[in-house]
Amino acid sequence: MPELPEVETIRRSLLPILTGKRIKNVEILNPVVIESQNPQAFIELAGAEITDINRRGKYLLFAIEHQQQSLIMVAHMRMTGKLLYDSKIRDLAKHEHVRFIFDDDSQLAFEDVRRFGRLWLVDKDALGDVGGLNTLALEPLDDDFTVEYLSENLKHKKKSTVKGTLLDQHIVAGLGNIYVDEVLYAAGVHPERKTATLTAKEIADLVAAMKRILNTAIENRGTTFRDYVDGNNEKGDMQNFLQIFLKEGEPCPKCGAVIERIKVVGRSSYFCPSCQCLEQNTQEMDNHQ
Repeated sequence: MPELPEVETIRRSLLPILTGKRIKNVEILNPVVIESQNPQAFIELAGAEITDINRRGKYLLFAIEHQQQSLIMVAHMRMTGKLLYDSKIRDLAKHEHVRFIFDDDSQLAFEDVRRFGRLWLVDKDALGDVGGLNTLALEPLDDDFTVEYLSENLKHKKKSTVKGTLLDQHIVAGLGNIYVDEVLYAAGVHPERKTATLTAKEIADLVAAMKRILNTAIENRGTTFRDYVDGNNEKGDMQNFLQIFLKEGEPCPKCGAVIERIKVVGRSSYFCPSCQCLEQNTQEMDNHQ
């Protein structure tokens, strides 16, 4: 699933291309990806102009001006969704579900092999109607995402694992399985730790790791293992810089111990049993208290 760095990379790749373009027509090939009681509203976008593209967590927000209305098209890629731009109209792709044709005969296609991705079209003032978007927490790159902010949010999840808590978009927006594992490794925290056992220093280390790793991932245009590409169909490079994710059986970059994989909240979780020792962390917490 594209996480914050991947969605931000898609945004940056499409922003200079699509800003100012006018929609000539919209083709809905598979309405299952449209989260609306009125898919016809997409068809009626003929003549609309894309004025900006923003992002919130893992959601893309396309600002659209149409007939003196300010609209937002929200896109969520979920597991395998893609937004792909072409400078000319091309043949339909196998898993293409919605196609936007512009006045210059370029196009933007929403593709999704698994069809979990979704598109919404709402009034600018009705973003709260988009399920999931209206309950997002702050994301680590927000200025207000501080150690104090995370500490306060973690109080609501005292009995939950740290891994599960950081995946919760109501606690931290934008993180997914890849970057949670990378953050936990960088902070030396075992994924099965309970949030109530985290020390103030560990929370500070987690916040610092989130900001650093997400910025690095954006600089490297996201992580491509299989499906993810940006709006120009180009892969990311962050997979070449990951420390722990998908590296089961390999030596830890820090200590040389063999990296292990376990299931936490139903997700494969990669960790170093030495650098992120569950028993050692718990003992340190007991001593701290």
